[in-house]
Amino acid sequence: MKNPITMPVLSDTMQTGRLTRWNKSVGDAIKKGEAIAEVETDKAVLDVEAFADGFLAGPLAATDTDIPVRQVIGYIVDQAPTVAPDTPATPATPATPAAPEPHAAAADAAPVPAVVAQIPAQGNANPVPVPSQASPSAPIKQSPVAESEKSGDHADGVRISPYARALAADLNLDLQQITPGADGVIHASQVLAAALAPQDVDLRMGPPYQIEKPSALRAAVARNMSATLQTPTFLISSRFNLSALHATAKTAKLSFTLALGRACALTVAEDPWFNQVWTRQGLAKRQRVDLGIAVDTGAGLITPVLRDAAVRPSSELAEDWRILLAKVKSGRLLPEDYQGATFYLSNLGIFPEIERFNAIVPTGAAAILAVAAAGSDGLTDFTLSCDHRVIFGADAARFLQRLGKRLEDLSWLT
Repeated sequence: MKNPITMPVLSDTMQTGRLTRWNKSVGDAIKKGEAIAEVETDKAVLDVEAFADGFLAGPLAATDTDIPVRQVIGYIVDQAPTVAPDTPATPATPATPAAPEPHAAAADAAPVPAVVAQIPAQGNANPVPVPSQASPSAPIKQSPVAESEKSGDHADGVRISPYARALAADLNLDLQQITPGADGVIHASQVLAAALAPQDVDLRMGPPYQIEKPSALRAAVARNMSATLQTPTFLISSRFNLSALHATAKTAKLSFTLALGRACALTVAEDPWFNQVWTRQGLAKRQRVDLGIAVDTGAGLITPVLRDAAVRPSSELAEDWRILLAKVKSGRLLPEDYQGATFYLSNLGIFPEIERFNAIVPTGAAAILAVAAAGSDGLTDFTLSCDHRVIFGADAARFLQRLGKRLEDLSWLT
């Protein structure tokens, strides 16, 4: 039996995964639960575990490639396959329904050349019909369009489906600026995505350049930030003296960021508006405060989440924070470690040059607090970014007022 191994779906926002390494080779015996490959998601590097005992069989998806979720990357078989020496891994191909086993009578039929047809995604106008199977007695001629598709019009010589070529011509798009799909072919879906996407900058008149593929983390940050463009945001600021918080956190052996985050969580708990989020169905009222704290990994931004941060004691949160930071450092955060925050904190106070900055409200929340470095007068700028569909100006003003009082009376921290 040949069971497919597919790219796992590890989060709600995950569309592709980058296969970074195979831990096994074709023909190797594997055990259920054994890590057979590593996948880099938009936030972390995770193991792909074998779902059954058997042997690894090809074709295997090539490493260092971005593969759509649920696409086949390899197989597990009952018997060890015969492998030629130095057999290279083959690039991943799009997941398609398994073809039925041919009947014995079909095996004796004359071979029929394959005709490639592009089926546009549902909702595309003027779909190209799939050609019916030609009669074996009728000779099939290679069409000029299909022949030209082999050489391709793309800078890298990739193939282009006839429908995609015609669609790009109608939309006046340069095929060399369109990224092909995971199978190396430009389809109508890639053309439509390019047409709907914001136009890239024109680099032709500038200095020489080369395109470098971003890391999965950086690409995810770009997608998430683009998704926030429809959020109507307003900003409101205040200034507080944090010297007492610094001293008390040090005495309690807590990180300053964690202490500040706990103050935010307690303040959010006092004002339920800050724990809600706008949805198409209405306001989602969350029953606990899950605090996301921005962390710089060096390669990008990630926001580990402290669950129920307004209720649990500071010592317990400190241990969770220590574990989360260790996972960030090793690149082993799980989706449940960084998804689902209801309020966010971004602290750049470690950079003394940063007097003030504004943060973007992430999707899934109604507010984020940006904290800068202390000025020469000892005061620190706090800027609150709010979704105006949920929070109004007076709500934000009262939030900062309550937070300021909490930062003066630190009895909650010990």
